[in-house]
Amino acid sequence: MHGGRADLADLGVHAPPIDLSTTYPLPDQAAGGAALGELAEGAIEAASPVYARVRNPTVARFETALAELEHAESAVAFGSGMAAVTAVIQAACVLSGRSHVVAVRPLYGGTDHLLSTGLLGTTVSYVDASEVADAITPETGLVVIETPANPNLDLIDIAAVVCAAGDVPVLVDNTFATPVLQNPADAGVAYVLHSGTKYLGGHGDVLGGVVACAEGLAGPLRQVRILTGAVLHPLGGYLLHRGLATLPLRVRAAQETAAVLAARLVEHPAIAAVRYPGLPGADPHGLLGTQMRGPGAMLAFETLADPNVVVGKLSLITPAVSLGSVDTLIEHPAALTHRLVASADRQACGVPENLLRLSVGLEDLDDLWTDLDDALTAAS
Repeated sequence: MHGGRADLADLGVHAPPIDLSTTYPLPDQAAGGAALGELAEGAIEAASPVYARVRNPTVARFETALAELEHAESAVAFGSGMAAVTAVIQAACVLSGRSHVVAVRPLYGGTDHLLSTGLLGTTVSYVDASEVADAITPETGLVVIETPANPNLDLIDIAAVVCAAGDVPVLVDNTFATPVLQNPADAGVAYVLHSGTKYLGGHGDVLGGVVACAEGLAGPLRQVRILTGAVLHPLGGYLLHRGLATLPLRVRAAQETAAVLAARLVEHPAIAAVRYPGLPGADPHGLLGTQMRGPGAMLAFETLADPNVVVGKLSLITPAVSLGSVDTLIEHPAALTHRLVASADRQACGVPENLLRLSVGLEDLDDLWTDLDDALTAAS
């Protein structure tokens, strides 16, 4: 709630201002050039922001707050979650000359597709979490995991992966858990990534991504951001910063509802299986209460009926991609977010064709359950 607000008293304001400047006056051109040089080399700040593609004070406040929440030295924000993923791969692999990536499926479909295409000049080995150590070569520049996994909510022991990776930096996509429930940096993770579009913003009205890391790793990320122009708009930075203040309340309230819905879905005759970290047997490594402070507000379930028919029968829950909003969203991963992952690969990593992913929001529990129950019953 107070992160990123240290300069407000000196400014004489209570609400953080939105700085929309694209350029900043430089009456001393030599001093301005020195500031530009520092920022171009990845410095966190300089005597002047110089130009909006280089630095923005509003975005910087959000970065400061997110870094504190993730127990990291710094954070670097981008125009989208995919821009953030791309920047990490460019900094860790392309700039280092180690072009091999080890990734544990399932991942967000966009990340999976980016790695699979080799668009950034990288190669990828998809492995189980227990196979990370064996997959690493001298050319490996990055290990990528997501826990809880998108979309089937698998849990991965972060500390074990960091140990297996050795000197290779590990990226953890922490979008599902949020810093409220999990802080991967505490386990030695190099890059903690969020699609800020989801829980951090929390209202489905801002697009952004952010990476929390040590300052030594943040500099190259800023260089990539400057050179590629993958900047976060100041209004986006403002909305993401504002969203952090209510993040704990939103996550905990939605998590409470999700736990009840998951338990009820287990008993529903139209459901084949439910994926939720808080269910019995869903946490074989005992990560809840140690790595994670709660099971979260995301769940997934396999339907006996056609999943598209089930979605079509819903009247309250919004059928849409994305997640982490104040309203409940449902989507069919095989048709949407993970469409570009080959069907055989989806099946192999635990994402069957009949899986639906539910992002539980802040609606009344009984209203949500009635909608789900009615849709499942009608579809069956």
